Amino acid sequence: MTTAGAVFLGIDLGTSAVKALLADMDQAVVATASVPLATSRPRPDWSEQSPQDWWAAVGEVVARLRRAAPDAMAQVQGVGLSGQMHGLVLLDAEGAVLRPAILWNDSRAADEAAQLASDHPDLADLAGVAHSTSFWPAKLLWLAHHQPEILGRTRHMMLPKDYLRWRMTGRYQTDGCDAGGTALLDVSRRDWSAPIIEVCNVDRAVLPEIVEGSQAASLLAPEIAAAWGISTARVVVAGGGGDSATGAIGIGAIADGDAYISLGTSAQLFVTTDRYRPAVEAGVQSFAHALPDRWFQAGAVLNGASALAWATRLFGEADPAALLAEAEARPAGPGRLLFLPYLTGERCPHNDPYARGVLFGLTPASSRAEIVQAVLEGVACSLADALACLARAGTVIEEAAIVGGGARSLFWTRIIADVVGLPIVRYAGSETGPAFGAARLARLAVTGEPTEQVCGKPPVLDRTLPDPARHAAYGVALSRFRSLYGALRSEFRN
Repeated sequence: MTTAGAVFLGIDLGTSAVKALLADMDQAVVATASVPLATSRPRPDWSEQSPQDWWAAVGEVVARLRRAAPDAMAQVQGVGLSGQMHGLVLLDAEGAVLRPAILWNDSRAADEAAQLASDHPDLADLAGVAHSTSFWPAKLLWLAHHQPEILGRTRHMMLPKDYLRWRMTGRYQTDGCDAGGTALLDVSRRDWSAPIIEVCNVDRAVLPEIVEGSQAASLLAPEIAAAWGISTARVVVAGGGGDSATGAIGIGAIADGDAYISLGTSAQLFVTTDRYRPAVEAGVQSFAHALPDRWFQAGAVLNGASALAWATRLFGEADPAALLAEAEARPAGPGRLLFLPYLTGERCPHNDPYARGVLFGLTPASSRAEIVQAVLEGVACSLADALACLARAGTVIEEAAIVGGGARSLFWTRIIADVVGLPIVRYAGSETGPAFGAARLARLAVTGEPTEQVCGKPPVLDRTLPDPARHAAYGVALSRFRSLYGALRSEFRN
C-alpha cells in the first residue's frame, strides 16, 4: 500500500498525439499535457510513424507536466501505459528501430489479408477478429513479400506503447489487450497462439512477454526517473493496455454489459464481457480486457474524429470549433448530403480496405455547414452499423458512455444519440479517458487495491436521450447511407 501523497502518471500514445496526466490518491487530475504527432503516408494506403518521434514526444509531455506540477511529479510511484492498437514495431538485436511503425490504419496488405482469409479462415475464432490489413498477420506477410531483409534482422516485435515501455524499463512486455490486437493471440487463453504464429512464420522468441494490465510488470529505469524529476526510489510500470481497454477503465466500463463509444482518430462501440465471446461472423472484434478475467467485444470503425479533422483542414480552419458552430445553427435532424467516412477504408461492418470517403448530393447551394453536418452524421451512421453488428452477435446495449476528443462536442453527441437510438452519457474528464485509465492501472499495480474500488465511474456530466422523431428520420438516412456503400463497393475495388 502506498502513502497518501502518492501520484500516478498515465501516458497515452495516440495516433494524433501523446497525452499524459498526473492523478493523485483522490483520483483528482493534477496536471495534463499533450504533444501532437505526425503520420507519414509515403505511398497510397500506407500509414506510418517514427517510434523515435513517440519517445521524443513522451519526453516533451513529461517535461510539461513537470513544469506544471513539479511536486506531484516528484511523488510519482507508478506509471501506466495506453496506446494505439495494432501497430507493428520492429527492432534488431541491439534494439535499433528497423523501419517506421506500420499503423492500424495502414491498408497496404490488402492482398495478404485476402490470402489469409481464404487459406486460414479457422484462425479467426482463435484471434477473435477477421483477417484484416489492420492486424499483424497481413502486415508480416507483406513484409515477407516486400522487405524480407528487414524481417530477417528482426529480433523483437512490439506494439507502439510497448516501445515506450522498452525505452523506460529495458523490458520487452505487452498486456493481453494489446497482444490480442496483433491477431497473433489465442484470446481465450491470453497467450500467443502456436497455429497463428506458425502461419506467419514467426519465432515466438521475438514476441514480448504477456502480463496483465494491472500487474506490476517492471520498474522505471533510475536514470529515466531522475530525468523526469521523480524522487521516489521505486517506480512501478504497470502492464497497461490498448487504448480501447484503458479508455474503458478510465470511465469505469469494467462490468459485464458496460458500453462506451470511443470517438478519437478512429471510433468504436465497446462492450465489456465476463467471458470470451467471439463473433467474427457478425463483424465484431473480441479481445482480452486490460483487467484479469474480463474481455470485451467491439464494433470498430477506422474513421472517427479524423473525418472531422479532414473537413477542418479542407476548409482551412485551425480547429473545428467554428465549423461545429455553423453546423449546429442548422435545423436539427438529417441534412440533405450523405457522407461515407471511409477515408482510410473500413473495418466494421465491411472489412473493406478499398472503401473511400464519398460526399454525395452536392448542389450549387451546398454550404460548408451542410458538409460538416454530413461528416458528423456519416461517422454516427458508422457507429449505427457497429451497433447492428453487436446486435447480430446477441449483445444488448441499453446506453453507452462516450469518450475521446469528439466527446467534447455535445452537438455531435446529440447527433450520435439520435442516429443510434441510445442514451449517450458524457462523464467529467471523459476526453482524457485512456490516459486516466492508464493512471488507474498504475495505481492498481502499486497498491493492489480491489479493481472496483479504484475503477468506478466518474461524475456524470450530462446524459443525452435520442429524440424519437429525429431517430425515425435518421433511420431513413441510415438506409440511404448503407445503400450508397452497396452501390459503390465494386467501384472502390476498381
